Amino acid sequence: MPEKSLRTLVSDLFLSYGLTRDHAETLTDVLVWANLRGVDSHGVSRVPRYLELFENGQANARPDVTVDVLRPAIAIVDADSAPGPVALTRAMDEAVSMARSTGAAWVAVRGTVHTGAIGYYTERAAQYGMAGLGIVAGVPNMAYPGSNTSAVATSPLSVAVPAGKHPTVTLDMATAVIALGRIAQLKAQGKPLPEGAAVTKDGRPTTDPAEAAIPLPVGGAKGAGMSLLFEMLAGGLTANPIVPAYHGGTEEGRRHRQNALLMAIDIAAFTPVEQFRSTVDATVDAIKALPPSDPDAEILVPGERGARTFDERSAAGIPLPAKLLASLSQAAADKGVAIPEELPSV
Repeated sequence: MPEKSLRTLVSDLFLSYGLTRDHAETLTDVLVWANLRGVDSHGVSRVPRYLELFENGQANARPDVTVDVLRPAIAIVDADSAPGPVALTRAMDEAVSMARSTGAAWVAVRGTVHTGAIGYYTERAAQYGMAGLGIVAGVPNMAYPGSNTSAVATSPLSVAVPAGKHPTVTLDMATAVIALGRIAQLKAQGKPLPEGAAVTKDGRPTTDPAEAAIPLPVGGAKGAGMSLLFEMLAGGLTANPIVPAYHGGTEEGRRHRQNALLMAIDIAAFTPVEQFRSTVDATVDAIKALPPSDPDAEILVPGERGARTFDERSAAGIPLPAKLLASLSQAAADKGVAIPEELPSV
C-alpha cells in the first residue's frame, strides 16, 4: 500500500476517535515508521489495539501531557495515559533540547500506554546529531526464571548513534526472545514459533502460536534481569511502580500502562561530531570486513536491515496482510472515514 495513503487513513482514524491532529499524526508516524523499517509487529497492525484502548478508556485521546523540569538535565513527562508515541516523542524532544546546553539529559515518562517501536525515539536523537538511549517498562507479560506465569514485561531497550557514510546504527530489542506482536503475526500466517520462544498459560514449552501465551526472556536470567531492572528504574524514578501492583491482583494493578526512561547525549560536548561519525563508520567497516561464517551471508550491524527495508518500502509501498486491510477498512467504515481505493470496500 502506498505510504501516503496509509498515513492518511490511519491519521483520519485516530482523528475520528478525538485525537488532535498533531497527536494523530505523531502516532501515525511512529506506526508507519515501524512498517517502513520492516518491524510490522509494531506497525499499523497495532491500530485496532490503540482504538480498543481509546474505547475502553485505558488510553486518553485528549491527554494533558505535562513536563516537569526537575533539574537542568532531568525532567519527567506525565503522559496522562497518552499513547506512547505522543508521550515518548515529547520526552525525547525535551531530552534533546536540554542536552544542547547540559551535554546529556534524562527524561522519564510516567503512565503512558503502548510505546510503539522504541527505536523511533532513539533515532530521533540521532537525527539531531546526538546519541539516543531508551528503556521501557510495562505490565508483566513475560516469564521469569523459576516461575511459570507472567512475571515481568518484555521491556525493550534501544540505543542509536549517528554515522557518516553508513545509516544510523540502531539497536532496538526486546528483553524477550519474541514479542507478543510477532507471535500474533505468526499465528495469522500459520507459521510455528522458534524453539524456546514461548510457553503456554500453564508453563508448557510450545512452538504453536495459537497456544503460546507467555514469551520467554532472551538469554534466560539475563533478559529477565534486564527487564526487572528497567522496571525498578522507570517505575521507581517516576514513582509509578507497575510490577508490585500487578502481582497484587487488583483490577487497577492489572490496568495497561507503561513507564519509560529516555536519554539524549550531545556528542559535540565530548568530541567533534564528524570525528564521532568517522569512528562509527570505521567500526562498521571493521565488522563488515570480518570473514563470514557463511560465504553466502552478509554480516550486518544493528539497524542496517531496517534501513534497507525503509528505502525499499518508501519506494514500492508497504505490504499489509489482507486480514489487516479488511480490519482497517471496517474501522474506517464504522467511523465514517474515507477508505483509500487500495483497501477493500465494506
